[in-house]
Amino acid sequence: MVTPFDTDGRLDLARAEELAAHLVDLGNDGLVVNGTTGEGPTTTDVEKAELVRAVVNAVGGRATVVAGAGTYDTAHSVHLAREAEKAGAHGLLLVTPYYSRPPQSGLLLHFTAVADATGLPVMLYDIPPRSIIPIEADTLRRLAEHPQIVAVKDARGDFKVATEIIANTGLAYYSGDDPVNLPLLSIGAVGFVSVIGHVVADRLRVLVDAYEAGDVVRARTVHASTSPVIRAMGRAGGVIFSKAALRLRGVDVGDPRLPLPAATAEQVAAIADDLAEAGVPLARAHDVTAAGPDGSGAVPGLRGAPADRGVEVGSGALGSGVASS
Repeated sequence: MVTPFDTDGRLDLARAEELAAHLVDLGNDGLVVNGTTGEGPTTTDVEKAELVRAVVNAVGGRATVVAGAGTYDTAHSVHLAREAEKAGAHGLLLVTPYYSRPPQSGLLLHFTAVADATGLPVMLYDIPPRSIIPIEADTLRRLAEHPQIVAVKDARGDFKVATEIIANTGLAYYSGDDPVNLPLLSIGAVGFVSVIGHVVADRLRVLVDAYEAGDVVRARTVHASTSPVIRAMGRAGGVIFSKAALRLRGVDVGDPRLPLPAATAEQVAAIADDLAEAGVPLARAHDVTAAGPDGSGAVPGLRGAPADRGVEVGSGALGSGVASS
């Protein structure tokens, strides 16, 4: 979930509560706060705790709230994890330590130390394009033995490793890369920690439900219908895209903090065109005429998700299906 800021760049907790409710109403059964898309690198520790508390207060009774607590400093990560637990988070997202490029033995010690620091379930975040270092299969197998490490957000794109770990451990896999949401479901993933879920979580819910019901043709059709939204995300990156797209949908959560700029007028226009092509209703002066995945011109509602699946806009123990990240 993106982090709302006011016109002066200050954390806007009232808007955070409104956004959390909006995202859950849209179809997310979980929210990841203080992640990369939530601009965790540019919020203070106090702001992070305040944000968790506000989101839990707003939707904690009907969605899983997962707090990003991973950094490249183990002691700081432990501190953030404990503060998130005090603030009421239901789980933790721990990214691979970035920049310092630790060996696998260091990853094992780091993740174990943070997992030991609280009683919360932990989702590992494997994203070598940002961290450089992957969490290797042997390390994942050893981490899976920890009772509180229960899930992986996979943005690695290595289907061989994912297949092996899903088949041989109890770790629940979530797609952390929207272009491969359906392919990861096909090898055993249980849902998504999604950026595009900020605007099409309802469609992602249809995708999960269709695949779980064995309707692969329907799942493939819905997945294909998200392609223009994924294209829009690629125009500006997750944070800039999400805030621009939400504003186009009538949900203003402010601009990003530097070093991330606001979307340019050209980017906003292109994102609006992409969303319109995908059949996403816009609040501003953009006609939406493209058909939804059922050909009706509207996106089907997302209801009755299986209890063991979900979509999180950002993560589910940790819940099921669709989460916004």
